Amino acid sequence: MGDIAGTIKQIDWAQVTSELHQKGFTVVPQFLTERQCYQIINLYDKPHIYRKTVPMERYRFGLGEYKYFDYPLPNSINTLREQIYPKLVPIANTWMDQLNMGKRFPTSLQALQDECHANNQLKPTPLLLKYGNGGYNTLHQDLYGEVYFPIQTAIFLSQPDIDYTGGEFILTQQIPRSQSKASVLKPNKGDMIIFTTHFKPAKGVRGYYRVNMKHGVSEVHRGNRYTLGIIFHDAIS
Repeated sequence: MGDIAGTIKQIDWAQVTSELHQKGFTVVPQFLTERQCYQIINLYDKPHIYRKTVPMERYRFGLGEYKYFDYPLPNSINTLREQIYPKLVPIANTWMDQLNMGKRFPTSLQALQDECHANNQLKPTPLLLKYGNGGYNTLHQDLYGEVYFPIQTAIFLSQPDIDYTGGEFILTQQIPRSQSKASVLKPNKGDMIIFTTHFKPAKGVRGYYRVNMKHGVSEVHRGNRYTLGIIFHDAIS
């Protein structure tokens, strides 16, 4: 997978911070190379590295399939999780302060995992998702338990309009006493979206207030769409 840690260091984290504060999401272009995308897609058919496979239609989550990696995570997935997390902690803690939530996130992923495990959240949450013809994902939030980190990432492993059509990434904002706002994104292969898991602060005339957000995937019209999701907190089940 090459020097993923080096790639993470080269990201303009000041811009990431600014856009997350402003919009609740940001796109990091060309985060992975085409070769790295293929290497991750090739993990999909290795059943021994997964703890659970979820057919989405069974649970009315949409149409498609995703697989949760098991511990120990593949080295590349573990590196992504461990190296990206500390970059996002200052943003998450600023959000907690702005919303007066009385919560502080630790600087290391291991410390967050310790907190999860103390709350019986023992299962890893990084996952690979596959959508075929007609596939989609309903609007949702990836919480998994009482302990959750408010930011996550999705890395796009397929090229729109070549590998698949449709399948846009959807983010909605529910602003208090207002209609929802939708953002429709069409990332290229190798791009990474960093976005809120649950909510973001917004500044009003009386201080900061909470804007709830959800994400999902529109219908895939043709082809196969693969995505890697990196979630930092662990799950109850």
